[in-house]
This record gives sequence, structure tokens and C-alpha cells, in this order.
Amino acid sequence: MKSFSRHISLALLLGSVALAAPVQAQEFKAGFVNTDRIFREANTAKAAQAKLEQEFSRREKELVDMGNTLKTASEKFEREAPTMAESQRTTRQRQLVDQDREFQRKRREFQEDLSARKNEELSQVLERANKVVKQVAETEKYDVILQEAVYINPKHDITDKVIKALNASAGK
Repeated sequence: MKSFSRHISLALLLGSVALAAPVQAQEFKAGFVNTDRIFREANTAKAAQAKLEQEFSRREKELVDMGNTLKTASEKFEREAPTMAESQRTTRQRQLVDQDREFQRKRREFQEDLSARKNEELSQVLERANKVVKQVAETEKYDVILQEAVYINPKHDITDKVIKALNASAGK
């Protein structure tokens, strides 16, 4: 019975809010910011991406080279295995397994390190973007700025303004 009375109370509350909404809707100003676009288009995000690429390119190349070497060694083993002695085949197979395990470990470490650094860089970009969003919101007297929405009318999208302001502040 308590649950039923809560639903009625909630319905009455929502009904009263709905009746008051037309009066307040004229005064309420909302905006939307697409953070994915900021991460793709803002100069600070592009600089962060370039920094990550530079920081991790050497390790990535080493992994690619290591993977190619392992592939070549595996192909060579497959070709030569039928003519090898059993002990030699077992030894080479064990070496390939060890090399593959080392390759997988290094690749996993690389992905973890890259992911951690990417999160650090993107959080800095997001922190700067949020400051700019707040400045735009205060300057243009927005009541709320949303970063996630199922649907948004393009006229409420302030992403371009935020990217321009973010790029301008990055140049200073």
C-alpha cells in the first residue's frame, strides 16, 4: 500500500511540475556539448594525440618488428619441421612458444601503458574543455549544459563555440 501512495505522490508532483513548466520554459536556457567532437577537433586534443603517437611510436614499431620476426620464424619452423629430428623440433617449438609468450606480454603491457596515458591526456583535455564550457555557460547565461543526450536539437549544440574558445585559449 505504501508503494501505491508513493506512486500517487510522485504522479502529483510530476503533474504539478508539468503545469509549472510552460511558465519556466521561457526562462530556462539549455545547451549541449559533444565531447567526442571536442576530442577529435580541438587543438589540445590533437596535440595530445600527437604527443601519444610520438611517445609510443618506438615501442609500437618494436612490437610490429617482433611480431614479424615471430611470424617468419613460425613459417620457417613449419617448413623445416618434417625434416628435423624429434629433439630439435621439440626445442624449436618450445623456443617459439616462449617467444610468442614474450611477444604477447609486451603487447599487453604496451596496450595497458598506452591506455593509461591516453586516459591521462584525455582527462586533461576534458578538464580544460569543462572550464571553457563553464565560461561559455556563464557568459551566455545558460542554466544547464549537457554532455550526453539521446537527442538534441542542433540549435542547442554549443560544441563549435567551445572548440573555438578552447583553441583560442590554447594559443595563449
